[in-house]
Amino acid sequence: MTSNALLCFCGSQQPYADCCEPFHLKTKQPHTPEQLMRARYSAYAVKNAVFVRESYAKEKQAENSISEIKDFANSCRFINLTVLDSGYNDETGFVTFKAHYFYQDLYCQLAENSRFIKEDGQWRYLDGEITPVADIKVKR
Repeated sequence: MTSNALLCFCGSQQPYADCCEPFHLKTKQPHTPEQLMRARYSAYAVKNAVFVRESYAKEKQAENSISEIKDFANSCRFINLTVLDSGYNDETGFVTFKAHYFYQDLYCQLAENSRFIKEDGQWRYLDGEITPVADIKVKR
């Protein structure tokens, strides 16, 4: 299957090649915090730790190593991203979302209100407030 036929992992119902892949390949830049959030989720799904790290705000990059991001991404199977709300102005933005994934034998949900900032004309992930959600052990 070519990447043109593969639907994007971010849930947009667009082909990956037309949605998040151009951001991952750096042929396009996200125009909104929501586009960046979707691209980050897809980057985790395709194990693109370099994109994830580079999409952090500069002040946060040192505390998020490529190897740690890759280890996390490799230990998970990403299922679904649901964007609940988003908004932005010229310099800051937010995205409220739920990410669904399997980690070993646990079905996990991450609910977060993420903050974004614009640095050098590009959106970057600053941080987020996580809402606790119980993980569910999957019986196999």
